[in-house]
Amino acid sequence: MNESDILIIGGGIVGLATAHNLSERYPRLRVVVVEKEATVGSHQTGHNSGVLHSGIYYKPGSLKSQNCRTGKEAMERFCEEEGIPYDVCGKVIVAVDQSELARLEKIFERGKQNQVKCEMIGRERLQELEPHAAGIQAIHVPESGIVNYRRVAERFAEIIRDRGGAVVTNCRARAIQRDGRQIVVATTTQEFRSNYLINCAGLYSDRVTKMVGEKPEAKILPFRGEFYELKPEVHHLCRNLIYPVPDPSFPFLGVHFTRMIDGGVECGPNAVLAFAREGYRKTDVNLRDLAESLTYAGFIRLALKYWRVGCGEMWRSLSKAAFVKALQHLMPEIRGEHLQPARSGVRAQLLAREGHLIDDFQITDSQRIINVNNSPSPAATSCLNVGKLIVDALEPQLS
Repeated sequence: MNESDILIIGGGIVGLATAHNLSERYPRLRVVVVEKEATVGSHQTGHNSGVLHSGIYYKPGSLKSQNCRTGKEAMERFCEEEGIPYDVCGKVIVAVDQSELARLEKIFERGKQNQVKCEMIGRERLQELEPHAAGIQAIHVPESGIVNYRRVAERFAEIIRDRGGAVVTNCRARAIQRDGRQIVVATTTQEFRSNYLINCAGLYSDRVTKMVGEKPEAKILPFRGEFYELKPEVHHLCRNLIYPVPDPSFPFLGVHFTRMIDGGVECGPNAVLAFAREGYRKTDVNLRDLAESLTYAGFIRLALKYWRVGCGEMWRSLSKAAFVKALQHLMPEIRGEHLQPARSGVRAQLLAREGHLIDDFQITDSQRIINVNNSPSPAATSCLNVGKLIVDALEPQLS
């Protein structure tokens, strides 16, 4: 029996940042993180594009807007202190024609509301920043940056262990029950007993919520994002980060160009329903996951409403030429021969029964258990502040 004061399910960056906050604020408490994979940060943390988001997109007053900017500042301080490379390189959000200018202006106004340092620029200044980007107008966001979040997660794990906590890998939660004032978690390797439980299970957060005896109000749907990367001889086409004007009715940012902190330039992603919660390849199919997605009333309503958008994303997944065409919207010089296949990631997206994607973070607490039900982008950027938010929610019970 492994005993702890606080047990966290999920060794992604949010779970580890929460454990980091707990071990710092309550050094006498034993904090244990259990992770089903062999290494921490194996899923969303290790498969994202590594962007330090500025907070320009998010609805003022939302948890995303409240946590992104302070979380980014905290992440930059952490990286400075721990010697983790990062680069505040800036990005541009580009309108390529008149039809996108109104949406660009709304993003600019939202950025100012969120106190993001940003500037509306014309084509001449855009060409100075990104000479190969198309566009008649753009927003320059100089405080956006890049980092390797898997490296951050690994350092969190080291610090947690150094402070007397534990990060247990290859350990999948199978059942959860209450035993008086304690919570017992049966896993594939051993049993854990704890006074408090925090669910940071990402792609499986709704299933863990069910395990603790609560009925989730929404369901996680896995969306795969597929990337290409520029071949080395054309890296010069993208200096930093080039983004399109996003569709406000869809919570994905559209295909974009991202310089990576470890070298190279990625292009993408699209967004297609994955046939498994860990469906990183087109051929990955889990019948339980797929049936659960396709029969969910929320997905059926979403598919009926956005079938055109969905078909377009699927076509880009199947056709490299279609993917290239989407990239040419931002960078006309791009050709198919400039690209080579890169990694894919799976986004854990909470979908309401009514058929709308829940965009904001969702954190609920009840009787010694906190469930992080939705933590999409910018969760990695925000993780230190989100972890603080979770610890703040738990603090009255710890006092």
